[in-house]
Amino acid sequence: MQAQTRDARGLLLIDGSMGEGGGQILRTALSLSLCLQRPFRIVDIRLRRRKPGLQRQHLAAVRSAAEVGRAEVQGAELGSTELSFSPAGIAAGDYLFDIGSAGSTMLVLQTLLLPLLQADAPSRLVLRGGTHNPLAPSYEFMQQAFLPLLSRMGARVEMQLVRPGYYPVGGGEVRATIHPLQSLQPLFLEQRGAVRRLRAVASVSRLPGHIAQRELLTVAGALGLEPDTLEVQYEQRAHSAGNTLQVTVESEHCSELFTGIGQRGLPAETVAERVVQQVKRYLAAEVPVGPFLADQLLLPLALAGGGAFLTVAPDRHTPTNIEVIRRFLPLSFTTRELAADRWRIAIEKRSGESA
Repeated sequence: MQAQTRDARGLLLIDGSMGEGGGQILRTALSLSLCLQRPFRIVDIRLRRRKPGLQRQHLAAVRSAAEVGRAEVQGAELGSTELSFSPAGIAAGDYLFDIGSAGSTMLVLQTLLLPLLQADAPSRLVLRGGTHNPLAPSYEFMQQAFLPLLSRMGARVEMQLVRPGYYPVGGGEVRATIHPLQSLQPLFLEQRGAVRRLRAVASVSRLPGHIAQRELLTVAGALGLEPDTLEVQYEQRAHSAGNTLQVTVESEHCSELFTGIGQRGLPAETVAERVVQQVKRYLAAEVPVGPFLADQLLLPLALAGGGAFLTVAPDRHTPTNIEVIRRFLPLSFTTRELAADRWRIAIEKRSGESA
């Protein structure tokens, strides 16, 4: 594949159906377009999904990016499979973005966070929608796993959960303050170090407490956790019923967090067992970065111009995200298997090429 492909108007052209073919292609392109002030056109958006094209959550990312970037946009309509986006700067300020559904606030934040680090003043965001979604990072994941690593790269971001919003109702609210930064520093995360502590938190809103207790009982038995590392939280702020299970692995050089989202008809034990399998895989691989964090780190490392980390075997999201980044930036990616379910991903600038 050519690293640079342009349409008839000279816009950078992105194939929204390549690789994994999901909404992450669009969000990565929006972030990079804002950061680099480079217009693009994306075609065949989510073409192979059950509901192709832009859905509410994707439109929320597009419209918020357009407002922050004072962008000219064509194709920002429900169900659209093609979009052009031309930014005209990055404007710091106070923003309110309401997804209007249970769509993930964290994915909208993911789209805006790195561009707003490049603004000339702090920005304050109010994001309303889902905060705990089955196919998106949870608030706690961003707060406890991703943002601490971004802080090590020089970023300063504060985030507050005003009210959780559970799938499928939403109604949550998150506030974030993003401070400007001259440039991100490369991050090298190739050792996890000793595991210092595992802890599990099960939260319920407008549901019986035994759901959380059963989840923690399953986790404790499978991972050998002591009672003082288990916590039940009774959430009073949410507008709807909901349940989450979070298992945090605190290690010498980083923290990772694995989330289960309760759903109607899904036994508490099944929610817990799925989280346990993720934790066991992560611990057995002896890597610092889990599969979801690996995807989150690619973009900040790319904008920093380099870095490396060890992770479990990448799924289809990782090479897809890498390919989108390569369309915008002259970077070299090395993805190498070191052992069974133990991989090294490295990013560095390619010499002799312009961005």
